[in-house]
Amino acid sequence: MRHQYLYLDPDLIKALLAGLDLLRLFNQLVLATGGDVEEAQEWMRYLQSEGHIPQNIDLEAFFASLQEQNLVGRDSEGGLQLTTGGERRIRKSAFEEIFATLGRSGAGYHPIRASGEGIERLPETRPYNFGDDIHLLDSARSLQNAFKRNNSGGSRRSEDDDFNLMEEDLEVYETEHLTSCATVVAIDISHSMILYGEDRITPAKTVALALTELITTKYPKDDLSVVLFGDQAEQVFLSEIPYIQAGPYHTNTRDALQLSRSILARQRQPNKQIFLITDGKPSAITEGGRVYKNPFGLDMRIVNLTLEEADLCRRQKVVITTFMLATDTMLTQFVEKLTQINRGRAYFASPYNLGEFILADYIRNRRRRVR
Repeated sequence: MRHQYLYLDPDLIKALLAGLDLLRLFNQLVLATGGDVEEAQEWMRYLQSEGHIPQNIDLEAFFASLQEQNLVGRDSEGGLQLTTGGERRIRKSAFEEIFATLGRSGAGYHPIRASGEGIERLPETRPYNFGDDIHLLDSARSLQNAFKRNNSGGSRRSEDDDFNLMEEDLEVYETEHLTSCATVVAIDISHSMILYGEDRITPAKTVALALTELITTKYPKDDLSVVLFGDQAEQVFLSEIPYIQAGPYHTNTRDALQLSRSILARQRQPNKQIFLITDGKPSAITEGGRVYKNPFGLDMRIVNLTLEEADLCRRQKVVITTFMLATDTMLTQFVEKLTQINRGRAYFASPYNLGEFILADYIRNRRRRVR
C-alpha cells in the first residue's frame, strides 16, 4: 500500500510563482509527490485554475518542453517518469535552492580554514619556509619585497647596480587543508515525518539531493551514502532519493546507526560521519532478526541499546551529527545524551532551515580531521 502525504509550503510556492520559475516549481512538486510526474503536473494545473499561475501561461507547452529537453520520458506502460537528466536537474535545483539561502543569510556558514598543504589555493600569502611547494610561490609579491629591500638604503640605485632576490623576499600562497570525507545521511521515514500538518520528508530529500550535487561537483573524492530508517534501516541508491516517502513505521534509530557504521567501515576516507535526520524518539530495535516496538514514551530497553550504538560509533571515530526536527523536552534530552556519548554535534532545526544547517556543517567540518 502506498502511503503519501503532500504539503505545499505557501511561501515557497509564492516565491517560485513570483518569478514564474516553472521548472523549479515543477521540481519541487515532483519531490513533494514522491517522484510522481503526472501528479506534479496535475498540481500545476490546479494552481493555474486557482489563479496562482497566470492563464496566459501555456502549461501544456511547458510539459511538452520537459520531454523535448529529455527531463521527462515515458515508461514501458506509457506513463510519465523522470529521466536520468531530470533527476540530475532536480539535484542541481536543490543545490541552488539551499546555497541561495546560505548566501542570503550567512548564518551558520563559517568555514574553518586550516593552513597547510592542501588542494585549494587561498588568496592570502605567508613567508616562504624551506620545503614549501615552489608552485605556490607568489612571484609578484616576492619581487615587490625584493625591490623594497634593495631600495631600502634611501638613495635611488643605478641600472648598473645588482638586483638580488633572497629567500626572505619569497612569499607563498596559503592553502586550504581539505581531507576526504565519507558521509552517510540517515533519514527518518517513520510516520511522524508526515504528521502534525508539516511535511518533513521533502526537506530531508532536498538536503540529500543538494549534498549529492555538492559532493559530485566539488568534492569528487568524498563518498555519500543514504540510509532510510523506519521499522528497520536500509541503504538506497542515490538515484532513489527523489522517490523517498514516509510510511506507517516506527523509528529504529539503532538499526540506522548500525547500518551506517558498517557502510563507513568499508570506506577509506579519514573523516567518517553520520548525518541523522529525525523528528522522533527511538521506538524500535532489531534483536535476533525480529523488530521490538514500543511507541509509548521512552522505552529504556530501546534507548539504552541505541546509546550503546552511538558509543560504538565514537570508538570507531564516526561522528554523529543529529538534526532534530522536534523540540519536546523529553526528545531533546535524549538527543543531548546521544550527542554527549558520541562526542558529536546536535542541531535543533525546522524543516525550513534544515538544508542551511547541514550544508554549512558539511563544508565546515570536512576541513579538519576528525579525531
